[in-house]
Amino acid sequence: MPVRRVLFKLYSAWDIVSLRSSDMIRSLWLKLMGAFLVIVLIGGGIDTYLVSRSTRTQFSQYIDQNGRVFAQQLAPTLAQYYSRQGNWQGVESLLNNPWGGSMMGDGMGMMDEGDWGMWQGWDGMGTNGGMGMGDSNPWNMMGIRLLLADTQGTIIADSAALDTGKTISSADLTTGVPILVGNQQVGTLLPVSAGTNVSGAAGDFVSSVNQSTWLAGGIATLVAFVLGSILFFQIVSPVQKLTSAAQKIAAGDLKQRIPNQSQDEIGMLATAFNQMADSLAKHEELRRSMIADVAHELRTPLTVIQGNLEAMLDGVLPTSPQEIATLRDETALLTRLVADLRLLSLAESGQLKLERVRTNIAELTTHAVEPFHLQAQSSQVELNLEFASNLPQVEVDTDRITQVIRNLLSNALRHTPEGGQVTISCERDTPHQVVITVSDTGEGISPGDLPYVFDRFYRADKSRSRTSGGSGIGLAIVKQLVEAHGGRVWVESQPPQGTTFGFTLPS
Repeated sequence: MPVRRVLFKLYSAWDIVSLRSSDMIRSLWLKLMGAFLVIVLIGGGIDTYLVSRSTRTQFSQYIDQNGRVFAQQLAPTLAQYYSRQGNWQGVESLLNNPWGGSMMGDGMGMMDEGDWGMWQGWDGMGTNGGMGMGDSNPWNMMGIRLLLADTQGTIIADSAALDTGKTISSADLTTGVPILVGNQQVGTLLPVSAGTNVSGAAGDFVSSVNQSTWLAGGIATLVAFVLGSILFFQIVSPVQKLTSAAQKIAAGDLKQRIPNQSQDEIGMLATAFNQMADSLAKHEELRRSMIADVAHELRTPLTVIQGNLEAMLDGVLPTSPQEIATLRDETALLTRLVADLRLLSLAESGQLKLERVRTNIAELTTHAVEPFHLQAQSSQVELNLEFASNLPQVEVDTDRITQVIRNLLSNALRHTPEGGQVTISCERDTPHQVVITVSDTGEGISPGDLPYVFDRFYRADKSRSRTSGGSGIGLAIVKQLVEAHGGRVWVESQPPQGTTFGFTLPS
């Protein structure tokens, strides 16, 4: 791609961005951090909420299970109470303090402390009925609520003192623990589920767990925010360097490169950027070289023409046929150079018209080589033609393909020493493609020059002049003409064993 088009695309892309490096980085970092923070807050909030809700639910289920166990353990004591009393009068005291001392002065033993071992783990609860938190009702401390109902479903006692006197449905009664005196049911003890509304010490415990959970979630969010800031800075920082380097390249400093030590996508981007910068620098060098070469190619014949004409005007040179022939040769050089440049420009822009006809590629190649036999003999170079027997016809512009073959052959003869060989071969590569190669036994092309041999005005030997090394346009024309036919061109070289140029044509 010509350097002007490359630079134009680079400038256009930069105009679209139209942001300073710091502004872009600040905006990108804020966008990344904003999105990350929203995700962390939403994810952390949902996770913390679910953990908190699950903790409260599981603990409530645990309390409900304990309430059922306590009801089963308390039922025999209540049955004994009813058996002694004959009624439920005063049972509230026993329900609210089941491990208390003797009742009614008769020395009736209450529940053993061993039956209530699971209560001992609760903070603030004594083993002799003492409540360390100033609450004489252990059920409130544990978040458990017990209802005692008679056989009619009327609530006789409520550990929470809320629903005494109300009636419980028969369906709810079946879920309670029956109180039996002999074989007769005298009442029902029902543990009431607190749901998620846990109160008392149990509620304090659940609240403490929830607070710790939310605190841990907040700390985790803060840590994630800090680590995310560091991570995103490491991501954005190379982009900042790329942006700064791109600005400098757009300003004309083609020496900018990005140090790259990573193998991730950012590292690949930095590598691609450096390759682009290398390509731009190389094309800029070629552009300057091309301008110098074109100026040199034009200056030489123009100087000769101008000098000879001035000499003729001054009478120093006679206006003879020989001098006029010299001027004609110089104008022919100019005409050929301009024609080559025009042909190359048309081919590069896709405006070159091809007059395609079906032709025998072997005959076309033989015809193209004929003018070079005398030159090969005078240079003591052996010229060989090798054609496969199954060559198909190809549809090409015969004049343009002849020009391709002659350019390659002329280049090969120019670089092959005396006693060397130049071989032109044609063979079928695939059922629908033929390959033409031109090989020589010259000095070869160095690996560093191979990628650029098809660039216009490029000479591997910088010391070559137009007379010894050509104008540097021939191989560029070869590439464009072959690609215009739908083929491809390549070069292989192993210094000092020689070079092979090849191209394909669709059949």
